[in-house]
Amino acid sequence: MRLWTIALLFALTGCLPTLQAVNPDRAPSADNWGPNNAPLEWWYVSGYLPDEGLAFHWALFKAYAPQNWQVGFINPAIFFPGPYHASHIALTDLRTNQKLFEERFDFRTDRPRGDSLVAYPPLRIEQGDWKLLQEGNSYRLSAGPIQVRLTPLKPAVVHPPGYSGTAETGRMYYVSFTRMALEGVIAGRPVRGEAWMDHQWGDQIGSQGNATGLGALWDWYGLHLSDGTDLMLYRVKNAKGQVVQLAGTATLPNGQIRELPNLQMTPLESWTSPSGRTYNLAWQVAAEGLSLRLEPLRKDQELLTVSTRVAYWEGPVAGSGTWQGQTVQAKGMGEFVAGPYDPPGSLFGFPVQGR
Repeated sequence: MRLWTIALLFALTGCLPTLQAVNPDRAPSADNWGPNNAPLEWWYVSGYLPDEGLAFHWALFKAYAPQNWQVGFINPAIFFPGPYHASHIALTDLRTNQKLFEERFDFRTDRPRGDSLVAYPPLRIEQGDWKLLQEGNSYRLSAGPIQVRLTPLKPAVVHPPGYSGTAETGRMYYVSFTRMALEGVIAGRPVRGEAWMDHQWGDQIGSQGNATGLGALWDWYGLHLSDGTDLMLYRVKNAKGQVVQLAGTATLPNGQIRELPNLQMTPLESWTSPSGRTYNLAWQVAAEGLSLRLEPLRKDQELLTVSTRVAYWEGPVAGSGTWQGQTVQAKGMGEFVAGPYDPPGSLFGFPVQGR
């Protein structure tokens, strides 16, 4: 290799953005909804609407190529210094027993520079005509068959300890609007109900710093209880499938948030997808003052993603049990990550993941 080529590569390496890892001693602000200079970031909206028999989720992921990724003497990140964006929408119609999944990502042939935008304030996220736009105290989500307005019913919260994950898996700061009023049109049907909105950012990209590695796997629930309490349940696993973190929070009807002490999440029933991956879909959840059994409302909810190269299950769930001595009903969404997915015929992908 000529000396000038080596010099150019070193110069390009110096142009890489400075990305910030999670500091476990510094909790994020609950009003941090704009983009951060993090290796990985995502925004997520989901909802289960039992009266209409519909469930949905939308997510946009923003990620940088790993800066410690080496191919011989070359760091491929120097050729992709900007963030990569991908979007997912999934729609479940329980009346017709059908599932729709669509995705978008950068490097379109008709727009080589992509068509993605993430800006703040106000929050403005776009990938083509899929958009999440902040409008005063509300948000408008327009993504294919999903056309809804979302208005927080509680203040945004930071989930204790402020992040998900561990030093081994990488960590993600974690803030949420756990309950939002939803109204609009989905799949041509007028809808009203409640939704959940997340924002996570951090350094949970492939623990080995490779192109398709996952930093963590997880089992997650976002639940609305019939008494007005909202539950977030998170079981984080390392690449070997070992549970390394178990975290849960309760956002009370008045908006206050509490950590769930002595949390246990016990799988009860599993399901094997057509792709051959196995997911735990029925769970018994217990914590101080809490006992719930949760069931999927449709089993065939696996998503095999080309844009993020991940296999995961996402769908509506329901359950019942007790909370603080009172009988409650639970409804919401579950997400269970199986691991990396290698699309047939693919040559290259970025290490974006998850929720």
